[in-house]
Amino acid sequence: MHGEYKVPGGKLVVADLEVVDDHVRRAQLSGDFFLEPDDALERINGALAGLPIATPAAQVAARVRAVLGDGVEMLGFSPEAVAVAVRRALTGATGWRDHLWEFVHDVPREPALQMALDEVLAEQVGSGERAPTLRVWEWASNAVIIGSFQSLRNEVDLEGAAKHDVTVVRRISGGGAMFVEPGNTITYSLYVPESLVSGLSFIESYAFLDDWVIGALNDLGIAATYQPINDITSPAGKIAGAAQKRFAGGAVLHHVTMAYDMDAGKMLEVLRIGREKLSDKGTTSANKRVDPLRSQTGLDRAEVIDRMAASFGNRYGLKPGSIDKATVDLAEERVTAKFGTEEWLTRVP
Repeated sequence: MHGEYKVPGGKLVVADLEVVDDHVRRAQLSGDFFLEPDDALERINGALAGLPIATPAAQVAARVRAVLGDGVEMLGFSPEAVAVAVRRALTGATGWRDHLWEFVHDVPREPALQMALDEVLAEQVGSGERAPTLRVWEWASNAVIIGSFQSLRNEVDLEGAAKHDVTVVRRISGGGAMFVEPGNTITYSLYVPESLVSGLSFIESYAFLDDWVIGALNDLGIAATYQPINDITSPAGKIAGAAQKRFAGGAVLHHVTMAYDMDAGKMLEVLRIGREKLSDKGTTSANKRVDPLRSQTGLDRAEVIDRMAASFGNRYGLKPGSIDKATVDLAEERVTAKFGTEEWLTRVP
């Protein structure tokens, strides 16, 4: 059994395991990490031998830590990272390059249809009807997207939304409210098979699925980092927020909204958030704009998107994809039945 885990901001850890009678008979750890002294590697391998395959990650990490003792230096990885690689091997996890990825830079669509497409496309990946996909959205109108479990009245000033012609919709994932304007945000979704995040905790999967975009932003000259549980930040402030939904059919939806150049004053009139939260997004005044991507790169939005997609493709491969009419028609039906209804929007009043 083979499992790999790239530590976010760290090194690759690989676990190759021989399993007999539901126990690990032999383990071989490898990777581009740094470890001193040399014999520490054999100690780790020895600790993994005899391990029952149902052992939780926390217990695997404790077992590794127990054999290391003082004076061992682990650079770029940790006992927890070893445990993740082991669990990924034991659960048959796949790697990014095990899949043929498709890229869709979608046409502008109305907010409710965007919500429905996320659900439909994720289901298609889970059923095998669609290859794992990176989709960049385009917005046809202003929107506020609230999390699945957020209170509508607590999060949105409906008078402010009407004043600024903002459509309010509810998505299927949790997390906080997002304010978007066409051309001023970059929103994308990853639709991935569950096997890609097998062996990862919910929190670990956020960092794992965000790692490529952290690298892409670094390549653009932004000192971006992952901030648990679901933020991407830089010294100039918050850049993006992620949300995730796991489907019973075997797919994971991971979507991200990034601030390219947003009107902070308008956002404050629409969202019921305080100035302390606004400062977390890179500005302390409602008269300023939230523009970490524009100001830190100096690039047009289209160029940022192109370079992000190129970065993904260089890492994992990426071929052009599309969304056919049948898929859009199915999503339109979901708008009528669910995402465009008052019942769905006010499921948490």
